[in-house]
Amino acid sequence: MSEKSIESGGKAFLALLLPISFLIIFLVSTWRVLLGVILLIAGFNLWQRYKWQKWCQEVNPIFNKMIRESQGRITPMDLAMKGNFSGQTAKRYLDTKATEFGASILNEDSSPVYHFITASILGSILDSSEPIKELASKPVAINAQLLAAPLPQLQEEKPKAESLTQTTTEEVKKPLEKQLVFGSLIQSELAKRLNVYSSTVYKRRNDPDFSEWSRNRDPDGIAWSFSRTAKEFFPLEEEGKS
Repeated sequence: MSEKSIESGGKAFLALLLPISFLIIFLVSTWRVLLGVILLIAGFNLWQRYKWQKWCQEVNPIFNKMIRESQGRITPMDLAMKGNFSGQTAKRYLDTKATEFGASILNEDSSPVYHFITASILGSILDSSEPIKELASKPVAINAQLLAAPLPQLQEEKPKAESLTQTTTEEVKKPLEKQLVFGSLIQSELAKRLNVYSSTVYKRRNDPDFSEWSRNRDPDGIAWSFSRTAKEFFPLEEEGKS
């Protein structure tokens, strides 16, 4: 190795060593100040987070009330006007709630709309959905086809249609003891027994005349009552029956 290469390597090492030395000296002499600055910043962030959480707890009742009134649909402007604070603060609050509850965010007219799904909203959606077709529709369609058929074909298919009608009727009029496995029926089971939509039973279950209405539609003439505690339907025992 030549003398010139050794000299250039020594200069490079000194050029690297000098900044590292100055940095070590600076840290040793100012570490108390740096530690104080770090602790001050961390404490300030914790204080800001505490203030935000406390403020959110005060806004939560307003938010819950608006969710119930608007069926889960809310915008930052609605919340800002209701709570009398800035729209940016309202948007930050709704973003936090959307992350917490998994809400969907849709942009309508360049404005974000937050959709929160609750149990009551989900129940309303299911009750308002189109129910299963009534059991009686099947034999009606069969009878319509039979009436449109020629006379010989009608005579041949009449026993088959009667058997299908009888089977469907027997399915609807299944013995009550077999249906009441747990002593009661749920909404969909009672709707099938009364041959109505499930949403119809849901809307009429709290009516004063529900027992009389269900008695008129029940194949065995049994009156039913709704228990709000059990969320199920129970048959009423008539006086005078043994």
